[in-house]
Amino acid sequence: MSVTNCDFSPMKKKMSEGLQQITNELQNSLEILGNENYCLLGKLEEIRDQFIQTESIAASFYLNCYLSSYTDKYVDLSICVQRLSDRQHGALIVVQRRDPLDSFIQKGTAIGATLNPALLEAIFYPGNPLHDGAVMICGNQIISAANVLPLTTEVISGKKLGTRHRAALGLTEKSDALVLVVSEETGRVSFAMDGKLHPITTAQSLH
Repeated sequence: MSVTNCDFSPMKKKMSEGLQQITNELQNSLEILGNENYCLLGKLEEIRDQFIQTESIAASFYLNCYLSSYTDKYVDLSICVQRLSDRQHGALIVVQRRDPLDSFIQKGTAIGATLNPALLEAIFYPGNPLHDGAVMICGNQIISAANVLPLTTEVISGKKLGTRHRAALGLTEKSDALVLVVSEETGRVSFAMDGKLHPITTAQSLH
C-alpha cells in the first residue's frame, strides 16, 4: 500500500515518539539482559503495550492518508467515527476506491446525499431501520445504506470477530475498498483494507 503527499503532522509526531520510546526501551533491555538479578518480563509487557499503542496511531495516520486520496470529506468521516465510538453505536462504512463494488454487495436503500457527520450518525442510530447494514460512500457522496457485504471465510487465529468485522474483511478480500468499522460492544474503531483489519486511535487519544 503506497502513500504519497501525507502530512497529518500531529499523528506523525506521535508515531515518531512512540517508535523512539520503543527503540530506547529495547536498547535498555538488551543492556540489562546479562543481569541475573533483573527480570525482563515486566519490561517486555510494557514494550508490548507500547507497540500496540504505536501500531494504533500508525493505523490512524495511514487511514487518513488513504481516505484523503478518495474523498475530500475524510475529516467529516473522522468526526463521525469519533462520535459513534464515544456512543458505542455500531457502524460499517465502505469507501469505494478504484474497484466497482456492485458485483460484491447486496444493494440496500439509495441515499444520494453529500457526506456529513450528522447524516451518518442518524443512519447508524440504534433502532434506525438502516443501521444494521453498510453505508456506501463514493467520493463526497453517501450513495446508499443498509447494504449487505460478503462475509470473510477466513479463520482469524485467537480472534472472535463480529458480523461487521467479518463483512469488512470479506469485501476487502474481493476489492480495493476501504471499510471502517465501529464495534457496538466496545466502541473500538478499526479499518479493513486488502483483507486485513487494523485498529485505530480516536481523536481524543491523540491529545
